Amino acid sequence: MDPTSLDSDNASQHSVIKEDEAVYVNGEPVITTGWDVSRFLVDLRDDGDQALTFRSLFLGTVFAGLGAALCEIYYFKPIQVTVSTVFLLLLIYSFGVAWAKFLPQRSWVEGTRVERLGPILEFINPGEFKIKEHVISSLVASTAAYGNTAVLNFAAQRLYYNTDVKATTAVLATFSTACFGYGLCGLLRPLTVYPSEMVYWSNLPTVSIFQALHFDTTANRKRMKLFWTAFAVMFVWEVVPSYIFPLLSGFSVFCLASQHTSPAVQNIFTNIFGGADANEGLGLLSLSFDWQYITSTYMSLPLVQQANSWIGYGLCYIIFVAIYYSNGWNSKTFPMISTSIFSANGSIYDQEAVFGSTFQLNQTVLAEVGLPYLSGSSVWLNITNSLAVGGLLVHCIVFWGPAVKEAFVQARSGTQPDPHWKAIQKYKEVPYWWYICLLVLSFVAGLVVVLKGQTTLPWYSYIVALLFGSFVAPFSQLLYARMGNGIATNQLMKMVAGAITPGRPVANLYFTMWSHDIIGQSIGLAGDLKIGQYLKIPPRAMFLTQVWGTVLGAAINYVVMVSIVDAQRATLILPQGTNVWSGQYVQSLNSAAVMIFILSFAVFGASGKSRPFPSWAGNPAAGNVDHCNGNGALGS
Repeated sequence: MDPTSLDSDNASQHSVIKEDEAVYVNGEPVITTGWDVSRFLVDLRDDGDQALTFRSLFLGTVFAGLGAALCEIYYFKPIQVTVSTVFLLLLIYSFGVAWAKFLPQRSWVEGTRVERLGPILEFINPGEFKIKEHVISSLVASTAAYGNTAVLNFAAQRLYYNTDVKATTAVLATFSTACFGYGLCGLLRPLTVYPSEMVYWSNLPTVSIFQALHFDTTANRKRMKLFWTAFAVMFVWEVVPSYIFPLLSGFSVFCLASQHTSPAVQNIFTNIFGGADANEGLGLLSLSFDWQYITSTYMSLPLVQQANSWIGYGLCYIIFVAIYYSNGWNSKTFPMISTSIFSANGSIYDQEAVFGSTFQLNQTVLAEVGLPYLSGSSVWLNITNSLAVGGLLVHCIVFWGPAVKEAFVQARSGTQPDPHWKAIQKYKEVPYWWYICLLVLSFVAGLVVVLKGQTTLPWYSYIVALLFGSFVAPFSQLLYARMGNGIATNQLMKMVAGAITPGRPVANLYFTMWSHDIIGQSIGLAGDLKIGQYLKIPPRAMFLTQVWGTVLGAAINYVVMVSIVDAQRATLILPQGTNVWSGQYVQSLNSAAVMIFILSFAVFGASGKSRPFPSWAGNPAAGNVDHCNGNGALGS
C-alpha cells in the first residue's frame, strides 16, 4: 500500500472545517465557547413535566441533610473538598425511581372501594420520576451542600474567643448572608446567567447526566449498576485510608526512601514531598489512595482555565520552597505551611493571654509576648490574594466589558439570543420585586444580629460590608461563569474592615461574612439558575427551591459545626492538626482577624513611638468581646 495514501486518508479524517462559526473535527463540533455549549452540548428538549411535587421536595430535603452535613465535615478535614452534585443526583435518582415503582399509585385504587384515596396517592406518588422532579430534588440538596461559610465564623468564636454564639444569632446571620447573596444573584441574572457565554463549566457534567438519565434511558440499568458497584467498593475501601492505614491519604516514595537519612534531610523531604497530614508539606509527586480527596472538578473546565491552574500550582511549588529556604520573612522559624499565628520564637501565639477572657487587649502582656507572626506561605497567600482582586476587576472590565454591555442592552430589549433562555420564556418569570423583598428581609435579619448579637460590628460597617460585597459580586460571577474558577476576595474585605473598624477582630470576622460570603453564595446560586435554564425548570419553582435549600443547609451546617468543634476542639487548634481533622480553615479566619487587629494600630505602640489607643472602649460587662481599654498608650 502506498504510504502517501495513508497520509492522505489520515489528513482527511482529521481535517478541520469552519461552518456557521463552529469548528468541526470529523463531523463533530468542538466545544470552545458558551455559544457552542448552548447549540451542541445541551438538548433543547422540554417535556413540560411537573417540577415542584411532594416527592421532589421530600427527597431534596432528606439528601440536603446528607449533603450539608458532609460539606461542613469537610471544612474540618486536612483537604477541603466539595460534595459532588453528581453523587447526590445519582443517589436521588435511585430513590426516586424506587419511589415511583414501589409506592402505591392512583391507578392502583381506581375502580375499587378506596378510590377516594386516589388524589392522596397521586400527591404522594405522581408516577414516573421525571427530569424536572429530579432536578428540583438535586438542587435542594446541592444548594444545602454548598455550605454557609458564615458558620465558620461561629466556629472561630467558639475555638478562639470562648464565645458561644446564640442559636438565634446564628440562624439570622446565616439566613442574612445566604439569602442576600441569592437576592443579588437574582437581580444580576440577565447579565450573569442568561447569556450563552455564562456557562458555569463545572455544572456541565451535572446537566449531561440529567439529560442522559431521562432522555436516553436504554443504558440506565448499566449506568446505575456501575454507579452502585463503584459506590460499594469505595465505601468498603474508605475504611482503610481513613482508619486502618491513614498514610495512604498521601503516599510518597521519596519520604519512604528518606527514613534512614539525617533529621535535616528528612525535614527537607517532608517539606517538599510530604502531605499525609494537614499542612505537612507540598506533596510534590505524592499519590493519594483516598477516594474522598479525588474529585472530577477540573475535568469539565475549559483548557485555558486548567492551564492557568497548572501554572499556578507550579509557581507555588517553586515560590514556597524559595521563600522558606531563603528564610524570607524569617520563615524557617515557623512551619513551612501553616495558617496559624506564632510568636517570634516559633511557638503558638498566646492569643488568650494578650486579649483575655473578654478580649480586652492587655498592654503589658502584649509588650511581653510581642507581635504575632505568620508563616512565609501565609504571607505570600495574603499578597497574592490582594493582587488577584485587582486582576479580577481589571480583567472583567477590559476583556469582558463590551459583552456585559451587550447583555445589558439585550436584557432591556428582551432580545437575548440564547436558545435555552428563549425556550424557558413560556414559564412565568420571577418578578424583580421578589428578589428585592428577599434582599430587604436579609438586610433586616442581619441588622438585628448587628444590633443585638455579640458581633461588635457597628451598623454603618454592616452597610459598608454589604455594599462592598454587592460591588464585587458581579465581577466574581462573570469570572466563575466564563472560566469555572474564582478569586478569593476575603483578604480585601478584611483589610477594609480593619480600616473602618480598627481594633475589632470579631467585628472583622462579621464584616468579612457580610461582604465576602455573599459573593460565594451568589456564585453558587447563579450556577444553579443556569442549570435551571438549561433544563427548562420554571423560574418560580427554582426560586422556592433555592431559598428552601439555602435556609435548610445553613441550619444543618450550624448543628454539625457545633458538634465537631465541641468534640475535636483540642485537635482543631493545633497548627497542623492530624490526618483526619484539621482546623486550618478556621485558623486562617482567626489569624487574619487578629493580625489586622494588631497591625491596624497596636504595632505602633508596641514597637515604635508611643501612640494613644482609640476611644471606642465599649463595655465588656455588656458582652463587648472586643473591648479594649482606651486609656494611655502601648508603650514607647
